[in-house]
Amino acid sequence: MQGHTQSISFDGREIRLTSGRFAPQAGGSVMVECGDTAILVTATRSKGREGIDFLPLICDYEERLYAAGRIPGSFFRREARPPERAILTCRLIDRPMRPLFPGWLRDDLQIVATCMSLDERVPPDVLAVTGASMATLLAKIPFMGPMAAVRVGLLGDDFVLNPSFREIERSELDLVVAGTPSGVVMVEAGANQLPEQDVIEAIDFGYEAVGELIRAQLTLLKELGIEQVLPEERSEDPALPAFLEKECAKGIGEVLKQFSQTKAERDEKLDAIKAEVVEKIAALDGEDPIKVAVSSNGKLLGNTYKGLTKKLMRQQIIVEGKRVDGRSLDEVRPIQAAVGVLPKRVHGTGLFQRGLTQVLSCATLGTPSDAQEMDDLNPISEKTYLHHYNFPPYSVGETRPMRSPGRREIGHGALAERALIPVLPSKESFPYVLRVVSECLSSNGSTSMGSVCGSTLALMDAGVPLAAPVSGAAMGLIKEGEEVRILTDIQGIEDFLGDMDFKVAGTEKGITALQMDMKISGLAVKTVADAINQARPARLHILGKMLEAIDKPRDTLSPHAPRLLSFRIDPELIGTVIGPGGRTIKGITERTNTKIDIEDGGIVTIASHDGAAAEEAQRIIEGLTRRVSEGEVFNGSVTRVIPIGAFVEILPGKEGMIHISQLSEARVEKVEDVVNVGDQVTVRVREIDNRGRINLTLRGVPQQEPAAV
Repeated sequence: MQGHTQSISFDGREIRLTSGRFAPQAGGSVMVECGDTAILVTATRSKGREGIDFLPLICDYEERLYAAGRIPGSFFRREARPPERAILTCRLIDRPMRPLFPGWLRDDLQIVATCMSLDERVPPDVLAVTGASMATLLAKIPFMGPMAAVRVGLLGDDFVLNPSFREIERSELDLVVAGTPSGVVMVEAGANQLPEQDVIEAIDFGYEAVGELIRAQLTLLKELGIEQVLPEERSEDPALPAFLEKECAKGIGEVLKQFSQTKAERDEKLDAIKAEVVEKIAALDGEDPIKVAVSSNGKLLGNTYKGLTKKLMRQQIIVEGKRVDGRSLDEVRPIQAAVGVLPKRVHGTGLFQRGLTQVLSCATLGTPSDAQEMDDLNPISEKTYLHHYNFPPYSVGETRPMRSPGRREIGHGALAERALIPVLPSKESFPYVLRVVSECLSSNGSTSMGSVCGSTLALMDAGVPLAAPVSGAAMGLIKEGEEVRILTDIQGIEDFLGDMDFKVAGTEKGITALQMDMKISGLAVKTVADAINQARPARLHILGKMLEAIDKPRDTLSPHAPRLLSFRIDPELIGTVIGPGGRTIKGITERTNTKIDIEDGGIVTIASHDGAAAEEAQRIIEGLTRRVSEGEVFNGSVTRVIPIGAFVEILPGKEGMIHISQLSEARVEKVEDVVNVGDQVTVRVREIDNRGRINLTLRGVPQQEPAAV
């Protein structure tokens, strides 16, 4: 069970690819190791099912908490549904792998990456992407690889390859680049308002590093004596495409040139042309090869008709420079934006519409205890900004059961979340936990960028002091041979029939998020750069329209949003505030009707809808945590009387005791002879004992005369 290991020195680290030792019944398996991080990646192929007209590829990423020496915190003490970050890693594997399989492949494919050991200096996700390519090659599945991925960070002025978790936190850039020998096939990035040129240089830097990992995979194949299975060209019967070309091409072309029609009108006309050709095929002789082929495969006609529509639409863009709605290649659809569209019970709302795409984003301000705890392998265990994306069926005029969010919804929500994080206020200046929910009310392309714009509007409407507003645009691409056309603000049909979906979000200053997916096997870095640069004027145009609705964050919060006071205390005094069994802090919250959160670092956050109540709670806590010195004089109220003395509240929540011998210069027989509950007295701190108890005295302390009634 030794297997075969190929090692590569990569940016000062050793990456090891071990095959033939683990998972012998999988189609192909490889253990990818770097430092103490180890990922087992398998690729398996099974016979296709009848009636499938797409590639049934499943990419799974499994986290095991034993990888970090932890036991799951759930009731059953085992891993259950994948956490959000694991689902995003599934997508990170799927997106560069899917376009590299041949279009004719219909077999069931499954890639499973399992993190079996975690080194916090080596994030596992990019290793899993590279491992997916290697496992697929070992499984001898037709594949236009090899493919590999790297992460690029920016620390100071230097790019860093595959930074650690802590370096990612400090980095101005978190960029993942996946590529093949043909070019870049996937980009995913978050950035701190970086200029376009910096991001382009980072992509180029990452793609150069990808080449080393591609060569390592080819070397391992050669050493194992395995020949890569490249996709073969499948010849198709030209009879049906030629028949449709003759019967439908003219009609489809005319429909695609009717620029003033709506999406529904265009779809209706295309369906009508298809219905006519269905009738013509039905009228053919029963032995006609076209009729036989269509009858034997219920999806053949529909797919061939879509292929013809795709061909004609792409030709129109390449040759005439016109899109199906008449826009030029760099033109943005009409923009509308509004804020405050729901009652103020909702803390902030933004309605964004671009063409037929409409997104309603709703912001909620919460307290620190509303932060999401992340039970996964990532050392960052808490999220204080949450973005959730919903895509109901009515948004595309369809009906289907409403289910929990799928991978697409989670991925789109994470992209919009990442785009806003760089401009959010610091925790110290604005201690709220923020949640934005984007409801896609209508979809015709790039609802994720619509969610970015809607989120900016909603947060500004909620009074969140953003460093700068963020907008986003989706770019597309049509590539026919050497001819390349980049499209600004793609709509649904251009996304479906095009070669690229490239989302770019950012502020006027620079980029905050990128996501690029390809439908071809790779794209030159120069073309990627052209798309990034073409997105900037579109982003700024959209941003200008948004600022017409609201030009800056509101000065006041919704009256229904909680008011927070945040301040710092000595961490050593947290126990004093909490008290035995939590009695002290519970008493403060009940007395003031507030909600109090205390972090381990000593940051106290008080939430209340009544500002005066929050200020009272703050005074009590500050009083509890103020260090009292011997000799200090305080005015206080007598709170309790016992046979040996009286207790005086010298500060909110902090009491000291006057022993009966310290009540007067003369002998006192009974405490009540001098003071009673409720009396206001001036006391001096006599001593603080070794248990922190404050002993007070009245002796030698001038008393204030009570006011005349």
